[in-house]
Amino acid sequence: MSRIVMTEVHSKKAPGGKLKFYTMTNATGAQVVLTDIGAAIVSVTVPDKNGRMADVALGYRDADDYFHDDPAMGKTVGRYANRIDGARFTLDGREYHLPPRGKDNFSLHGGPEGFGNKVWGSRVEDDMVIFTLISPDGDAGYPGTLHVEATYRWSDECDLEIIYTASTDAPTVVNLTNHAYFNLAGHDAGTVLGHNLTLYASRWLPTTEAQIPTGEFAPVAGTPMDFTAAKPLGRDIGAEYEPLRIGHGYDHCWIPDGEGLRKIAVLEDPVSERRLEVYSTQPAVQVYAGNWLLGCPVSKSGYEYRNRDGVAIECQGTPDAPNQPAFPSQRLDPGETYGEKIVFSFRT
Repeated sequence: MSRIVMTEVHSKKAPGGKLKFYTMTNATGAQVVLTDIGAAIVSVTVPDKNGRMADVALGYRDADDYFHDDPAMGKTVGRYANRIDGARFTLDGREYHLPPRGKDNFSLHGGPEGFGNKVWGSRVEDDMVIFTLISPDGDAGYPGTLHVEATYRWSDECDLEIIYTASTDAPTVVNLTNHAYFNLAGHDAGTVLGHNLTLYASRWLPTTEAQIPTGEFAPVAGTPMDFTAAKPLGRDIGAEYEPLRIGHGYDHCWIPDGEGLRKIAVLEDPVSERRLEVYSTQPAVQVYAGNWLLGCPVSKSGYEYRNRDGVAIECQGTPDAPNQPAFPSQRLDPGETYGEKIVFSFRT
């Protein structure tokens, strides 16, 4: 059972002038730090094969840099993670308009005032940190008042469990994920292209030039999208393959095999021998190899992140599902509960 300590940090941007940080320490001394801006993961400090501790989650030095950052570093994103084509969708015959991403013709991660840029309520219960948010009807264009909880638990076995729940008073859509970036050699150790990645997914989602799914479920076999056997993240990232040109490397959605809580991915650093196993109940996973990290705020150690210094493994619903009838539905109706789980298990 982890010990939890809360501290407050001065903030020029947060309502009330302070942000809360929660440090969860397990029996081995391994730690997770969370913050109420975006219900975000700030750091994950775990041992390597020799017992040496290192922080393996990318994060910023200045707490206020978590507001409106482009990488969505470590955050819970919503009301709808990933892209919605045309920044609009139709539900029960009514069209809803969402904030587009700049000049792009799609909405991303709930828009510029999405869940990742809100200060959540928070509390400690036993060995859990629980973040709460009320998203009112019409927030960023979405219908229904949504009550959301993000619950984090850190075990003595170094399992970081995240449970998302939500309820609504009117039909809506919801898709929540955590957007942490990991580098198992250490958050400031440089490129992750030498990490080995396994994805337990035989299909992926091809996209348009704007990275909107075409609706096809394509087999990974025989393509650079095949991670069914472990391979270095960088082995095929520069291949002459149109989807990789569109994404500037890996920034794509896979459909994990099976249902329910199952193993989605394994990430391994061959030097430190740290291993991250990812489990989830979610129907899809977006893998983003940090292709645009250069220029983001300075890190916790003062290191300046470069492209591909971290990889995000985002368990989520399928992008653009509100506009894609063949995709698993992300609709939520009154009386129902949205409930999804993600587990990041750190091993050596």
